[in-house]
Formats: sequence, structure tokens, C-alpha cells
Amino acid sequence: MRARRVLIPLLAAAAATAPAAGFAQADMAAPTRSVPTSAAALKASFAPVVQKAAPAVVNISAKRLVRQTDPFWELFGLGAPRGRIEGSLGSGVIVRADGVVVTNNHVVQGGQEITVALADRREFPARILLADPRTDLAVLKIDTGGQRLPTLAIDDTGDAQVGDLVLAIGNPFGVGQTVTNGIISALNRTADPTGDAGSAYIQTDAAINPGNSGGALVDMDGDLIGINSFILSRSGTSSGVGFAVPAVMIRRVVETAVGGGRAVVRPWLGARTQPITAEIARTLGLATPQGALITDLWSGGPADRAGLEQGDVVVSVDGSPVVDPAALNYAIGARRPGETLTLGVLGADGARREVRLRADAPPATPARDERTLTGRNPFDGMTVVNLSPAVADELGVDPFSGPGVLVTAIRGGLSRNTGIRPGDFIRAVNGRPIGSVRDLAAAAASGARVWEVVVRRGGQEATLSFRL
Repeated sequence: MRARRVLIPLLAAAAATAPAAGFAQADMAAPTRSVPTSAAALKASFAPVVQKAAPAVVNISAKRLVRQTDPFWELFGLGAPRGRIEGSLGSGVIVRADGVVVTNNHVVQGGQEITVALADRREFPARILLADPRTDLAVLKIDTGGQRLPTLAIDDTGDAQVGDLVLAIGNPFGVGQTVTNGIISALNRTADPTGDAGSAYIQTDAAINPGNSGGALVDMDGDLIGINSFILSRSGTSSGVGFAVPAVMIRRVVETAVGGGRAVVRPWLGARTQPITAEIARTLGLATPQGALITDLWSGGPADRAGLEQGDVVVSVDGSPVVDPAALNYAIGARRPGETLTLGVLGADGARREVRLRADAPPATPARDERTLTGRNPFDGMTVVNLSPAVADELGVDPFSGPGVLVTAIRGGLSRNTGIRPGDFIRAVNGRPIGSVRDLAAAAASGARVWEVVVRRGGQEATLSFRL
């Protein structure tokens, strides 16, 4: 289990998706909630829940070969790289009886030999069906030889509430489960309230033990409501605040993996948004500074087609409040492409309305055209790509940052000494606007001796001069 230090508040909202055939499905009936009314009730046991859930929680070990050179000899260009085996231990959850296991991506990332140990200590080699670093989820497959394995039902109904009792179950060292109990202390937490977010989290005070990454967060029905992902801890131990990826995203990632998908396709809003500050809330007559303010629209994008306008504030998605832009982006991104959502909107004129938005995947227009440039020019060894909404989503950049060409890597050559970095946009070369990789390649082949390059970084532009 990773420990993180965070200095900013975490806020967002998640959306629910429909179940798919082939997966264990949670009971859809509304849960009965009650506060203990006696000392005897307070002594009630969690054993029935553990007995139901624990057999589906597994241990995962991953081994990777790391090559390294002695730093002293490396200074003189000497010394051959030596291999060293590194390993990681974590937990996972069986979600299909034919051997589909979900865990955290960081548990298996780079793993060349992955082993899954069941609760009964049987071991199986595993292969990765899909890794999604953005949500820190990975889906594994083990060959059970036709045996049916115990599973946990994925409860993505979205009816969990703050204060609900939960259990965190892991199998960190392959010798048996660890089980801790607590409550849900917050829902829909995201790492960045100002923009896009890969995931929203269930926050719990249930103690998370080392090695429990990828383990199960279950409700009192014994259903899977989250995958334990990381903790915030001053000490780096299990004492801290735990966070779990919610079931709605688990199901999306698992569905994609078993369906043969190589990457999770996330719908997008097609609009640039900003958080609602207290001052903006007063100006718009909002009781609280919550929502996502539309500041720009992508022509022909989902928001544009739905009738959203600049100055609108999205305050809800399918009746669930939108806290900030990250909440809105996550709520849309957690849906399947083609689904329709209802957005509650406050117009610039103060009128409230509802709009229907189709959750479509970001388009790959213009074509990607990623290439590494060469030659006697400042772009020698630089890898660049055309910016499209699809590329922006993949790389986690603002699709409205263009026009221009995005730098994705510096692989050596003359570009190493230009000061241009991955993430920069090339906007113009020697007074010539750059709108595509083809434009940049043509400018790079001009044979000029003096170069003036306009670069955009972090919302600011600078003109760099070079003489070659």
C-alpha cells in the first residue's frame, strides 16, 4: 500500500454504470441502515461478511528484472549493467469465476513474472489483460483449468453513504487475509479539483495494512464497493486515511479488459471548465461555491451538441451534485461511450434547466502523426504529435492548448540543448505558424542557420532563438 503526503483537499463526484453479463452482480435491493441500539448490538460480529468475501481476495506477487550500473564506474563510461530481481507484493480480487482478477496497476507494473496465490494457498501464473495507470487498476487472467473460483460481486449501484460500515480485506503476504473495519468517511474524492481526474475515491478510516494495495473494500452485504489503492499517512504506516477506487470504475475497466479492449475509452465533456469560487457563487446567486463553470466549448463536441453555452454552470449529473470540474469530468468519464446523461445547468441569466448529453469518446482529429524529427535543426531528436482531443485525453493535457504541435519526448540530438521540454507546444518557427506535425517537419527541413521558435508552456508563450 502506497503512502502519500497531500497538501490540497480532494474533491469530486462519481457516476454509476449498468452491470454487464458474465460478472458477479450485487443485490440491487436498497440496503437497510440502522444505528446499534444496545450493547449487544455493538458486539455483533463481522464474521459472516468475512466468510463470504475473504475466499475471493488473493495475494499477488510480481517480479521484474532491473539492470543497473555501479555509479562510480559509470562516471568513467565503464562497467557493464548488472541484473537485479525486484519484487512487489499486493492483493487482488477475483471478479469472475473463470479467473479474472482485478488489482492495482502499481502492484504489477513492469512485472515480468506475476503469480496469484488464492486464499487456500493454491498458486497460478497470471498475465495482464489490461493496465490502466490513470485509475491505477489492472486486470489479470489466470488459467484455472476449468475450475470455478469464488468471486466478489461488484456493487456499482452507487447507494453507498458516508457513515456506512465497511471492511478492508487484503492478502498482503500470501499467508492469509488481513481484515480491518471502519466506515466510509467521504465519497467521490479526487486528486485535482481544478481539472480532469483519472478517478474518484471512496475515503475510509478502516486501517489499511502494508501490502493491501489491490485488496477489497466491501460493504455489509459482502459485495465489492472499492479496490483499496493508497493511504495518506504522516508515518507511512497503515495509520492514516485510506482511499479505494469505486466499483463503477472497476466494472468499466474489467468490462474493457474481458471484451478485448487495449485501453479504457473515456467519454469527454467537450468543454473547458473552471471551479466556482466564493466570489463567482455570489455573482451567480449560488448558495454554495460548487459546480463547474463552462468557459469554452469544443465545436461539435458533446457539450456543444447538448446546447451548453459559455457562462453556464453545471450543478448536477443525473441528480447527483457536481462539486467541481473534476467531479463533472469524472462523472462523464466513468460512463460507457454512447450513454446519455442529464445535466442540471444554471444559465448565465440565472435560469435553471436540464440538458441531455450523449457521452461520446474524444475524437482523434486531426490524425495523430507522431514522429521523431532529425536533421540539423533545433528539433533534432524531438518527438512530436498532433494535438487532438483523443491525444489530449491519453496524455492528460488540455485539448484547448492548441493550435500547435505537442512535444512528447526529447530523445537526444540537438534538441537536448534547446530548453524545450516534453509538454511544450511549438506554435511558430521563423514566423511561420505551426498547426501540424507536417508543418513542423517542413519548417525543420528549411536549412536555416538562425531559428526563432515560439513555444507555449503553462499558458505562457516565449520566443527562443538559436544559431546552428
